Amino acid sequence: MEKSKRPLIKKRPFRKKKRSFRRRRSPIESGDEIDFTNTSLLNRFISQRGKILSRKVTRLTLKQQRLMTIAIKQARILSLLPFVFDDKQVQKKQKKKLQKKQKKKFQRTKSTARTTNEKQTKSNDRTTDLRTRKK
Repeated sequence: MEKSKRPLIKKRPFRKKKRSFRRRRSPIESGDEIDFTNTSLLNRFISQRGKILSRKVTRLTLKQQRLMTIAIKQARILSLLPFVFDDKQVQKKQKKKLQKKQKKKFQRTKSTARTTNEKQTKSNDRTTDLRTRKK
């Protein structure tokens, strides 16, 4: 076919499909105030060594990050937060976190009563007899 006799077909450019994404929760909830007295909130945005974490890590907005750094610096000056964490303090925090995780994993739900069979009681009697004989 010649170019002039070809049927008219519109060429569509290659388009990527739009990906749906889940919007992540902001690390600061609406009720939380960024204030130098709120040390539990400020500790979430400080590294183990005591450095202020960046916006990429914390996913804060520019305004929130600015307020956070000011609040952390004020808390440090008023000695509510340490300037630098010692190795001992870091190790204590890590131990506490591990202990909390282990407690959650191995919590017993309910105690169960053991049932005894005749065979088990006979074997237990033998072991107790041996212990008493040696003395």
